[in-house]
Amino acid sequence: MTPMQFEARHQAQWLELESLLTKAESHAAKGARADGARLALLYRRACEQLALAQARAYPVYLTQRIERLAARAHRQVYRPPAWNAGRIGRFFLTGFPQAVREHRGYVLAAALLFVLPLMLMGWACWRDPGFILHVADADQVRQYDAMYRDDNGALGPMRDAGSDWMMFGLYVMNNIGIGFQCFASGLFAGLGSVFYLVFNGVFIGAVGGYLVGAGKAENFFSFVVTHSSFELTAIVLSGAAGLRLGHALLAPGRRTRLQALKFNASQAIVLVYGVIGMLLVAAAIEAFWSSARWITPGVKYGVGAACWVLVLIYLGWQGRPLSAASLEAPPGSTYAG
Repeated sequence: MTPMQFEARHQAQWLELESLLTKAESHAAKGARADGARLALLYRRACEQLALAQARAYPVYLTQRIERLAARAHRQVYRPPAWNAGRIGRFFLTGFPQAVREHRGYVLAAALLFVLPLMLMGWACWRDPGFILHVADADQVRQYDAMYRDDNGALGPMRDAGSDWMMFGLYVMNNIGIGFQCFASGLFAGLGSVFYLVFNGVFIGAVGGYLVGAGKAENFFSFVVTHSSFELTAIVLSGAAGLRLGHALLAPGRRTRLQALKFNASQAIVLVYGVIGMLLVAAAIEAFWSSARWITPGVKYGVGAACWVLVLIYLGWQGRPLSAASLEAPPGSTYAG
């Protein structure tokens, strides 16, 4: 078959594909998604025709035309669906907790790097409150004393009565900044993520141990107990995502380091999306609930314990497929399938 005969034979399909692509691209610009059944069929045919044209060494203008059409069609066929309320809901109901479990090795490593320094530093500063001066200066220590003193003001950082929204914004920026450090610094062969996990564990443990040793345990724990389930978990997950980036650079396997980094980043970013949601929840609780003195410590402890249980159950079990046994009709059921 000559190039002219090949072109004449498939010209109608190419024109139809071009028309469908123009409509699909117009829909994509409006955030909609066109019916792609016919588009997908013509895309597969275009790929086959491109392979034939290249194998037969047809003129460059002909192969380039088919190649451009196939490339445009590929972008439409494999275009990810737009983010909307339904997709966001499915992500948090299934995608995020499943991704956490798929990264369980990295999550465990990040948890150990964060929790062990926190516990050790907390114990050291509880035994000797002056030990906190190894990680904080005297002015910072005086600020912590003022934040959790017994008075009628709000717990935590100093604020005015009407500044809850301002504090919410500050908490969002601070929390997301910490999460970004733990994740992005994984590009330094994972050492940056290790550093920030250990550093945050040491600092948080030092502050907590000092305040408990200074007799401010109730004020401190009633402030942190609720939002810490989201915030501390998010820090660990950010570090886990960073450790995966570092692992890609240190052990790329059969891929090049750049290919391994791209692949691992595409997987780890799912954790980061979920972390942002958790940090927003933590910031809201910290600004509007944790700082309130009109809520008794006992209530905060109860709600905080419930939040920790819910977070652990959510990450550990949410989105798991039902077992075959659970899908069977119960004895005596009239369900016939």
